[in-house]
Amino acid sequence: MKKIHYIILFTVLLFTVHSNAQQTPLFSEYNYNTFMINPAYAGLHNNTELVLSNRGYLNSFDGSPKNISLSINAPIEKKDIGLGAGVMADEIGVTTITNLFAAYSYKIEFDHKNNRPDYELYYMNVLSFGITAGIQFYADNLLQLGIDDDPDFDHNIHAAIPTIGAGIMYNKENFFAGFSSPNLIGDLLSSSDEVDLKNTYYGYFGYHFFGNQFNEYIIKPSVFVKYQQGAPFQVDLNMAVNYKNKVEVGAGYRTTSSANFLLGFYIFDNWRLVYNYNQALGDSLLSSTHGISLSYRFGSGYNL
Repeated sequence: MKKIHYIILFTVLLFTVHSNAQQTPLFSEYNYNTFMINPAYAGLHNNTELVLSNRGYLNSFDGSPKNISLSINAPIEKKDIGLGAGVMADEIGVTTITNLFAAYSYKIEFDHKNNRPDYELYYMNVLSFGITAGIQFYADNLLQLGIDDDPDFDHNIHAAIPTIGAGIMYNKENFFAGFSSPNLIGDLLSSSDEVDLKNTYYGYFGYHFFGNQFNEYIIKPSVFVKYQQGAPFQVDLNMAVNYKNKVEVGAGYRTTSSANFLLGFYIFDNWRLVYNYNQALGDSLLSSTHGISLSYRFGSGYNL
């Protein structure tokens, strides 16, 4: 009975992954590791940033979705140009997907306050464009399922898929917004015609409200949307509160019936640790997911 349950679950996940080939980002990933979904974010801040994140490794059953990623992005050439690179691995059931990519961004700044006093906060007013290119290695180990007498499951699938994506983002004072697609060409250049990838589009926006004149706490509402052909339109509504740039808590709701919660800590200015918990609502087989993101930003770090 347990084996039958897993086969049913893996089959559902299989058809989902065939069209997506990448898990939907969680609250902690697109709000605290924006570079992974939008190349325009590369080098947005004045210092190099490293981010290591994972989710799903504490899930209770074999084959549940897992993700791990490592990225770096940095500004160069008088801060107008940004570069970045990353690696991301997804595991869902018998499917594994590994993405390698590099990104380039160009920023247009509408104000310059390089000589401002140290006590004066700098609110960016910048428009950034980004492009990304990479390769995705896709593998379906279908023979592990042990499904006999079905030609769709009597062989494994392996494919190398070149990817090209783009993004744009705008930041003005406390407002930010962005739009991106990690892969605009789908499976056009895939080495296998058995993989059917649909283009995915992300959009997001948010605002930072400072609580008092001393900026002791910041309220951060944000909205994230995802569109993919053949899949339900997804909207995430999120809210986070930052206290003295030391502790951050947040919660959100996803229209595909799940809730997100996070707890973050800023350590020694340069380090940020974020724990994310995603709880499926209703009768979802995937239940809950835990994730952790660890970031390090050089220089002045995450100081306001």
